[in-house]
Amino acid sequence: MVLTHVQSDEAAASAAVFASRYVQEPVPSYELGEKSISKDAAYQIIHDELLLDGSPRLNLASFVTTWMEPECDRLILEGMNKNYADMDEYPVTTELQNRCVNIIARLFNAPLGTGETAVGVGTVGSSEAIMLAGLAFKRRWQNRRKAEGKPHDKPNIVTGANVQVCWEKFARYFEVELKEVKLSQGCYVMDPDKAVEMVDENTICVAAILGSTLTGEFEDVKRLNDLLAAKNKRTRWDTPIHVDAASGGFIAPFLYPELEWDFRLPLVKSINVSGHKYGLVYPGVGWVVWRNKEDLPDELIFHINYLGADQPTFTLNFSKGSSQIIAQYYQFLRLGFEGYKNVMENCMESARTLREGLQRMGRFDIISKDDGVPLVAFMFRGGTRDGSLAFKLSANLRRFGWIVPAYTMPANLEHMTVLRVVVREDFGRPLAERFLSHVRMALSELDLAAKGPVPKMRLTIELGPARSADEEASVRVVKREAVSGHRSVSLVTGKTKGVC
Repeated sequence: MVLTHVQSDEAAASAAVFASRYVQEPVPSYELGEKSISKDAAYQIIHDELLLDGSPRLNLASFVTTWMEPECDRLILEGMNKNYADMDEYPVTTELQNRCVNIIARLFNAPLGTGETAVGVGTVGSSEAIMLAGLAFKRRWQNRRKAEGKPHDKPNIVTGANVQVCWEKFARYFEVELKEVKLSQGCYVMDPDKAVEMVDENTICVAAILGSTLTGEFEDVKRLNDLLAAKNKRTRWDTPIHVDAASGGFIAPFLYPELEWDFRLPLVKSINVSGHKYGLVYPGVGWVVWRNKEDLPDELIFHINYLGADQPTFTLNFSKGSSQIIAQYYQFLRLGFEGYKNVMENCMESARTLREGLQRMGRFDIISKDDGVPLVAFMFRGGTRDGSLAFKLSANLRRFGWIVPAYTMPANLEHMTVLRVVVREDFGRPLAERFLSHVRMALSELDLAAKGPVPKMRLTIELGPARSADEEASVRVVKREAVSGHRSVSLVTGKTKGVC
């Protein structure tokens, strides 16, 4: 005999999430709870707490993609339980990664022959990609110095002071001196002349940025290559270039195809790019590609066979989901060159709308360039040395939901406090115009606050003496006294109704 238990309507009602005991009792935050709770309640508790996060779409501080098509969202869910590291078990996913590496390498003009395979790898983001590229440079430099019988214990990298923090992490974690070219007023990226002057026999590479985090500007990689080539010839060194194209790598090929910054320049040996920025994929996926096999030392590549077959691997991470690799290939397949170009042109047009709108307000100086990454970096005209207005404006904009960072510039320019708006694919003209209207409102509030507290007002109502019936239908005297210093203003108006 089969026994079944049917839940009554009353029981079902009492089990509703917001009627349950779970929303009334304290939820353990930093230790494991004694008992289980229902899946509905667990979901709702976490969902409700996450409501207090900022909106990703309104986060104008981030370069990271916040919207993808629903079809790609489905592919991401379908690939979530595939371990990217299990190449033998998931050969198609591995093939998709290889396709992405080859697409990117050719997009960056790698010198590949017909049928030749590119050298590169997918990473968690550009931070891991930079670590891997830096390790390759360090090992190649060490091998060369050992072969020459020279000291190899004091490697350094030359960068601009505008580099992202991942370069500082690499230098500290892997014991490489970071030699930074200071920025100057009006020049917010690395000066290639000064960079080459800092190069010595211990320099493992010079790192150029295609899309500065601070202002979105592209550094002059072509001039850096030419100057460094001349110095290498003069000194007989072999100092190479790495291009950190985290932000600009998926912009330059589509908007500035004639710009020489990539493997067309002979000293560029490796390039990293963030798939989760203008590669248009959710976080986190990055890529690093090398010019050829000789630029990636064999001793850095590990071979494992315990997952079913010989698998070469060169990553700092191991197990991770396959979803972002699949999503990247979806975007390449879906958009093609034409689609990426359209997206980047739209982003630049939205950035132009923002730039022109901010300029019309007459309150800001724009320090970002018209070319480069689609963003607008600006500061208060004339500025304040403590930068307080920029931070106050940033705080005021949060009341409308916008997240706009305010930050001080690096060494030599600490007196400059900058606000920055990053334009992504999902930030179109309607949102740009709404943002500008909120900036105007926030500025008005700052102006009012700067004038000090509003004078106190006292309202009194006086009714005249008893009048005839005709007179009672007439004037009621209203006196309003504004108290400000020793002055008072009286206003008399005639009304036949009470004063609200």
